[in-house]
Amino acid sequence: MRNVNMPPQVQADNSVIFRIKAPDAKKVLLAGTWPPSKYDFTIPMERKDSIFEVKIGPLPSAMYEYRYLIDGISTIEPGSNLVTRDGIYVENRLMVPGPQADLYDAKNVPHGQVTSVWYPSPILGSERRMSVYTPPGYEKSNKRYPVLYLLHGAGGDEEVWVNRGRANYIIDNLIAAGKAVPMIVVITNGNPNTPAAPLDRSYNAKVNDNIMGAMSSQKFEESLIKDVIPYIENNYRVIADPDHRAITGYSMGGYQTQNITNSNPDKFKYIGVMSMGLFSSAAPGIKYDKDAHLKQLEALKKNKPGVYWIAIGKGDFLYKSAVKLRALYDEVGLKYTYVETDNRHEWNAWRLYLTEFAPLCFK
Repeated sequence: MRNVNMPPQVQADNSVIFRIKAPDAKKVLLAGTWPPSKYDFTIPMERKDSIFEVKIGPLPSAMYEYRYLIDGISTIEPGSNLVTRDGIYVENRLMVPGPQADLYDAKNVPHGQVTSVWYPSPILGSERRMSVYTPPGYEKSNKRYPVLYLLHGAGGDEEVWVNRGRANYIIDNLIAAGKAVPMIVVITNGNPNTPAAPLDRSYNAKVNDNIMGAMSSQKFEESLIKDVIPYIENNYRVIADPDHRAITGYSMGGYQTQNITNSNPDKFKYIGVMSMGLFSSAAPGIKYDKDAHLKQLEALKKNKPGVYWIAIGKGDFLYKSAVKLRALYDEVGLKYTYVETDNRHEWNAWRLYLTEFAPLCFK
């Protein structure tokens, strides 16, 4: 099989032509995070001599991930360095111009700094790594800032919200536009059994990537409260009170957000749950104590969150779990803001949700 670099061509109307040279292939599919109302996840490509081609769109302005399936074998665009990573998934990146893509782009605005930080975790018994974004001007000022704790999904790590999520550029652009207040953003590694991203831990380190076990243990949640927050508040200029703490995450991170705020109802005034609902309905094998959960929600309600924000896509496999979560919150009388989009369980949703949630915080 031979193939060469043939990058996608974005047309004036935001339609996109994809081509790949694969003369020995019998079947080639284009896989990507396309709008589910318009396209399946995989789109057949048409053979034209040795080249397979397909035109899709016009596409809404956004950042998309894509890859090719050549006779069932997944591959990225040959020779391209426009790739991002989320756990084991390495895929190509495509920017389709317009207002939404502009929020994800490295624009000519003041930039914050992203630092990789190792910190001690007595709760988890290890040194762990996180990414910390400090806003433009942090180093030259004496100002104290609010903090957003930003959690990832299963299989991700402390790099994914920067590498694929574009969180630092999103916050840069929102601050520059006056849509968000300057803030520190803390991006943790949410797997309690894994101290860091793969290339930033010892090559012979013993790790446990059992995601369900990691989620059910709730040790990460305990560590965030007892290890991460104290470290941040002792080493950065922050405003250390609930009115200046926010937390959000997608998928597993949305579950962890619920656990953290349910168990610590007085710690965060701004709470965002992305692409996750009532976990017991999504994973019925997990033991669920509804009475205990209701008591937690009553306590959370008494602490009056400034924002409790829930967002999910209509095409998300966890959509029904979000319906059940909202029904439970309605039963308790916990007020929330609900956002429903035309998305699957994917990064087009989570980048979009960050652009909408961050401006609500600390206002």
